[in-house]
Amino acid sequence: MNGTSKSRGRGTGTGTGTGTTLVVGATGTTGSRTAARLTAAGHRVKAASRRATPVAGAEPVRFDWYEPATFGDALGGADRAYLVPPVGDPDPAAVMLPFLRQARSAGVHRVVLLSSSAVPEGGPAVGAVHQALPSLFEQWAVLRPSWFMQNFTGTHGHAQSIRADGVILTATGTGRVGFVDADDIAAVAVHALTDSRSPDTDLVLTGPEALSHDDIATVISEVTGRPVAHRPLTYVQLRDRLAAQLPAEFAAMLAGMDRAIAEGAEDRTTDTVQRLTGRPPHGFRVVVERELAGGDEVRGR
Repeated sequence: MNGTSKSRGRGTGTGTGTGTTLVVGATGTTGSRTAARLTAAGHRVKAASRRATPVAGAEPVRFDWYEPATFGDALGGADRAYLVPPVGDPDPAAVMLPFLRQARSAGVHRVVLLSSSAVPEGGPAVGAVHQALPSLFEQWAVLRPSWFMQNFTGTHGHAQSIRADGVILTATGTGRVGFVDADDIAAVAVHALTDSRSPDTDLVLTGPEALSHDDIATVISEVTGRPVAHRPLTYVQLRDRLAAQLPAEFAAMLAGMDRAIAEGAEDRTTDTVQRLTGRPPHGFRVVVERELAGGDEVRGR
């Protein structure tokens, strides 16, 4: 299944504006945006994070994937959940599946899982959670966004490298990616959580065009007035660079994703954002102008 497949959802009988949505990762790139959209629309939200950080309009709750004792309070009263997997874990299923079983027992009936366009059902890491989700919940969706546009504007390694050295380091070569705005991911997440019909499918999310990292560097340079260049690395160079900061298995997986981009795996766009939100996805230049215009100071992730 991909982002252009037809939804085959079922009516929930609850409509919108009822129940409580647990947002795990409520201070992160997509979780914060999803929580903000839900509360703005009048939905009750439990904003889960490791420090129970206050989120406007939401009930803060402490949650840690690696502390099962935090699961109960987070799940209390929730009937839907938006889940961001633990960052950097090569086997998130080990902690996520026990949580999902507990969530089902606690009364959660719809789950929206954040995955990646690069990770199919049954694939590595969160792909195993994706595979298990339909057997646990009748109402579900797996969001499989392409690479975030905010990787170049927030606190991701690319954004830090841009600010520090004016370079983007990848092993993608001239491969193109349908980069997607995190605001668009959140808009789809809210639809999947609150629409009367559950998607019950995976949804590949992209922006309106596929861009190379050379294209990305050019747009950032033009908008900010600061020269930015894409410096290509080999797979081995990137893997070793990442392994200095991340577990070796995870570093190899990330470098492998760059290699797949170089081979054309992410050179695509889908109509999912338009189809589910009723508006076209934001282009990269629009996001850079929104988040980087004015110089080196950036907002976001």
